[in-house]
Amino acid sequence: MKAAVIVFPGSNCDRDLAVAFERAGADVAMVWHKDTHLPDDIDIVGIPGGFSFGDYLRCGAIAANSPICRSVVKHADKGGYVLGICNGFQVLTETGLLPGALMRNANLKFICKQVGLRVATADSAFTAGYQKGQEITIPVAHHDGNYNAEPELLARLQGEDRIAFTYTDNPNGSVADIAGVLSENRRVLGMMPHPERAVEDNHGGTDGSAMFRSLMDQLATA
Repeated sequence: MKAAVIVFPGSNCDRDLAVAFERAGADVAMVWHKDTHLPDDIDIVGIPGGFSFGDYLRCGAIAANSPICRSVVKHADKGGYVLGICNGFQVLTETGLLPGALMRNANLKFICKQVGLRVATADSAFTAGYQKGQEITIPVAHHDGNYNAEPELLARLQGEDRIAFTYTDNPNGSVADIAGVLSENRRVLGMMPHPERAVEDNHGGTDGSAMFRSLMDQLATA
């Protein structure tokens, strides 16, 4: 598997994400936001957490207009895989690759802690390593993770089985406890929690490692 991790000014989880891909067996290229093209033969693009461009305007809004994001959108439009985590999820909603919006946490405070997640679907390359309904523990670290969707969009996400993860104890006010959503073709995932921070014992848990192993297995047979 060949992975590209996008780096913006203010990214702070780019190396963590690269290491998680590498531990799963991927070859990883770090790609600067001013580059105009992804490397050849990339299987999956990772957009990491952090505070791209200082979260000015709206979180992810400036990053979504970086030159490399045009290439990321083309990659996704051709059926390529994309994983956006935390700020990366915000970038994906700003590019239009995922629906909905991430708003300020309901308690108006930055949240940084371990949270419980429930796997809402195992029907994706990202979640196939889990069982539907399985509860896992993954860290969060965000100030704007409150996922909002209009009732019609929420009904569509639920009806199309595109909610990937939900919180067991909602920390930020997200509608329907949503922690992550999938694109229509199920090849783009945005999630606020950080699975790349839960891939080795020194992290205090390894529940995120199944995602990266699953991606490796699914893409190897694609």
